[in-house]
Amino acid sequence: MSPLELALLCMAVLFLLGVPIFMSLAIAAAVTLFSGDVLPMSVIHNSLFDGLNLFPLLAIPCFVVAGTLMEYGNITQQIVDVVKQMVGRMHGGLGITTILACTFFAAISGSGPGTVAAVGTILIPSMIRNGYSREYASAAASSGGTIGILIPPSNPMIIYAILGNLSVTAMFTAGFLPGFLVAFAMISTAWLLARKNNFRGDESEAFEWRRFVRSCRKCVFALMTPFIILGSIYSGYATPVEASVVAILYALFVGIVINRALRWEHINKALLEGAMVCGGVLLIVGASTLFGKILTFEEAPQKLTALVMGISKDPHVVLLMIIAVLYLLGMFMETLSTIIILVPVLLPMILELGIDPIHFGIILVVTNNVAMLTPPLGVNLFVASRIGGVSVERLSVAVLPYLAALTASILVLTFIPSISTFLPDLLGYGK
Repeated sequence: MSPLELALLCMAVLFLLGVPIFMSLAIAAAVTLFSGDVLPMSVIHNSLFDGLNLFPLLAIPCFVVAGTLMEYGNITQQIVDVVKQMVGRMHGGLGITTILACTFFAAISGSGPGTVAAVGTILIPSMIRNGYSREYASAAASSGGTIGILIPPSNPMIIYAILGNLSVTAMFTAGFLPGFLVAFAMISTAWLLARKNNFRGDESEAFEWRRFVRSCRKCVFALMTPFIILGSIYSGYATPVEASVVAILYALFVGIVINRALRWEHINKALLEGAMVCGGVLLIVGASTLFGKILTFEEAPQKLTALVMGISKDPHVVLLMIIAVLYLLGMFMETLSTIIILVPVLLPMILELGIDPIHFGIILVVTNNVAMLTPPLGVNLFVASRIGGVSVERLSVAVLPYLAALTASILVLTFIPSISTFLPDLLGYGK
């Protein structure tokens, strides 16, 4: 058995046994190294250090802390109040409000489950009180939360950019149009389901321009949040890591000085949340860097490229095969783990086929949205299920129309790459 076969077999067996991903990767790599003269043992600590010594990774815990602070600092509630005035009167108005609020909040947190928790905690109970079914309310929130990893800043995009040696700002720029496309597909689905089930809007939320302007003026600091965070990046005043720190400082300022809602215990919880997310990411990144060294030494990317191109050299066919694999893996693997493990193997093949790496990154991130809505590991389902008081099984059925809309969006993005590459090329971030 070759070292590559041994490494892949060990990893697969450990996955099936339920061993945590980072341990599966580390143990499989260690077994392979000990079994033969593959690489020197010094590669273990060198790889672990190289995997963790990445400056852009600092942005991930900082954006998580900022998003949590904004939730506790009443910023999320103010965003919801403004959005609700715009669409609250329509059929399924609260469902549409949920998805729009998720889109807006996604430009703050960069986390799918975090977006569901922040917006769903406010709007799922509100929908249930207004006569919406628990399934509809929870499905709208969990589906809207998928936009959290697509609209920048996005934690998976940061990881992909690091692994692919691409500009984080370029990936953020590429996420806007696909993010709005997915948001439109989700909103359309929520509206059609509400029409079918006769879930009416809130009649008291009739749009009045004067009242809307007054509400925007009152919530101006909350509404300015995404513009300050993203504006600091695209204006060149800050890198994504620096912008994540700006986000924390701004969240503290608005939460303490303007809204007067943040307390010391809220700050403690936000820091703990950031530390937990950061710890989990760093463990997987370090172990995957070690495992990736073995894959590279054994020429796994080249062998995979030869295998796939023996089936088809059509870029669209190859992308569709990758999407099918991602759908399957998403049922069992967390989003960041999937990206960290697959990118070093798939990216060389993508480049050889002439596919734009930014376009592929968007396809990868959007397809991983599906993983958040598919059991047994659909994290958004578990968050929304707990908030809405509905079983995961019933919620899994309720999100099927949203999964269909998301799949249609993925196919559109696959066959029209300019949706992903237009803005990066326009702003000079493309190839």
